[in-house]
Parts: sequence; C-alpha cells; structure tokens
Amino acid sequence: MTHGGFYSQFESKDALAAEAIRVALSRSRLVWRRTAEGMRRSEAFRSIVAGYLSPGHRDAPGRGCVVAALGPSIARQPRTVRAAFTRELKDAMDFLAGLMPGNDPARRREDAIAAFACMTGALILARAVDDRRLSDRILATAAERIVRGGRRGT
Repeated sequence: MTHGGFYSQFESKDALAAEAIRVALSRSRLVWRRTAEGMRRSEAFRSIVAGYLSPGHRDAPGRGCVVAALGPSIARQPRTVRAAFTRELKDAMDFLAGLMPGNDPARRREDAIAAFACMTGALILARAVDDRRLSDRILATAAERIVRGGRRGT
C-alpha cells in the first residue's frame, strides 16, 4: 500500500492498529457465535472453552486469539488501540456472560471475566512450555476447571 493509499484509509498507524484489533476480536466472537448456534447455554459454553483450550488453537497462534497472542503488547499501545481493544473485550465478555449459568447478571458477568482470564492464561502457558505433555495437561485441566466453575468434585 502506498503512503497516500494508506492515509486515505486510515488517519494514522494507530488507527490501523485499532482497526486490526477490532476486526480480530470481532472475528473471534463470530467463531463463538457460530459454535453456540442451536446449543443450550451450558453446551455452548463447554464447546467454546474446549475449542479455545484445544491443541489445535494452541498450535496455531497466528490464527488464534489476539488476546493471548498480543495482550501484553496491547497494554503498551496508544490510547486509541487500547480503547478499541477494551470495547471489543467488553463485547466478548457480554457474549460469554450470556452463556454462564445463573440468574444474576452481575454474577454471570464476573464468572465470564474469570473464565476468559483463565482461558487466555492457560493458552499462554500451554504455548510457552517446551514439554508437550505438560502443555496438553495445562489445556485439559484448565478447560475442566473453567467448565466446572473451579470447584472440585462438583
């Protein structure tokens, strides 16, 4: 893209970065929506967690979740990029909250935040270790605990 072509589409490099973040997160949410189609809330949540914490997702960081791939870098970006990230993350949390059990909207939102934080953390750890068995165990254990709500034996 030429300099003129770029600036006819985006006012700055920050605007391009904000749009890229917005598109990446909205695509992830679209995958979640497609996964959830026709399922009960609990089934949809389990399926989303299983897909997110799968070896396939772990092994394809370039095609996976932008939060797990770029989260620490986003924290150092300009306000416009962080604002776009925040808006899209809030929308993702709202979607997950709609799948959480219970009737209290505030509690469901808190549970969604905790679940997604655990999901991204587990994915980052599973990608970071050089022991494939440990990586697989991180994914499986995190998925199980997230779906159960972190309670043992329930």
